[in-house]
Amino acid sequence: MIGTLLQVAVGGAIGASARYLVGIGVARIAGPGMPLGVLTANVVGCLLMGLFAGMAGRLGLGWLGPFVATGILGGFTTFSTFSLEAVNLMQEGQTGTAILYMALSVGAGLGALYLGLELAKAMA
Repeated sequence: MIGTLLQVAVGGAIGASARYLVGIGVARIAGPGMPLGVLTANVVGCLLMGLFAGMAGRLGLGWLGPFVATGILGGFTTFSTFSLEAVNLMQEGQTGTAILYMALSVGAGLGALYLGLELAKAMA
């Protein structure tokens, strides 16, 4: 358990650092406006999550899941994990659950963020 937790923690540090560097690099290239760094991290993270999920089982690398999928890619972008979970639900024939999961994740996430901003304003 501790070993797995350390794998996730180290992987998360690598992923979060990579996301930060991607954000800076893309912002320098693209300039202000749409958050293209976040978009880039999300899309690249999803691609890498798909590659890892698709190849890990075939190559016997499932044991790297906590380090790579949860740690590195989860730290790089939780959107990749969200996408994998949604696609897994659809592939398991749970399309309704997948749609509900996606709608709740996006809707509740945006709503919670807005609520947090409003609470912070009220506390100021």
